[in-house]
Amino acid sequence: MESLKEWATVIKALENGKQTVLLRKGGILEIASGFKIESNKFLLYPTWEHQEFHHIKPEFHNFLEDVKSNPPQEGFNIITSFAEVLGEADISSEKIIEELSPFHIWSDSYIKERRNWKPEKPMKAIFLRVYKIPERKISLKPEYQGCKSWININEEILEGQSVLNSEEIQSSLEKFKEITK
Repeated sequence: MESLKEWATVIKALENGKQTVLLRKGGILEIASGFKIESNKFLLYPTWEHQEFHHIKPEFHNFLEDVKSNPPQEGFNIITSFAEVLGEADISSEKIIEELSPFHIWSDSYIKERRNWKPEKPMKAIFLRVYKIPERKISLKPEYQGCKSWININEEILEGQSVLNSEEIQSSLEKFKEITK
């Protein structure tokens, strides 16, 4: 199954219903193409690189503290959720990106830093419905390494428990669509 590499802290926020939107430009290895959605349903693969307190809004520092104090066993990673894409938009407007702030945990300074990397490329805003699954221990493989967004893991997960109920998702998705139209 396709897996999206994302900060463990962001995955924790997604799994706790505190984040529903990802803002992506792509990894260093995706410079030419920018970020592309390779699957509408994918595993969330936690990463530990580049996470810093100044990249996260202060009210969510507890998520970063938690992931830093609970790293996976050496040579393994732990998958605890998957996501389904419910909406997406390419965003170039700083105003629209600011309006999406309630949908994520990143600090304004981090979003500005990401926007300034390859400024000619728009940010991809992706609205997700996230599902918790029983913990899966995954052996690390060399092909999972590097600054790329997508990897393929030999795991098929088709069911899980939605983090937010249908009414919460629908309400939030409508707001997202109104902002990004």
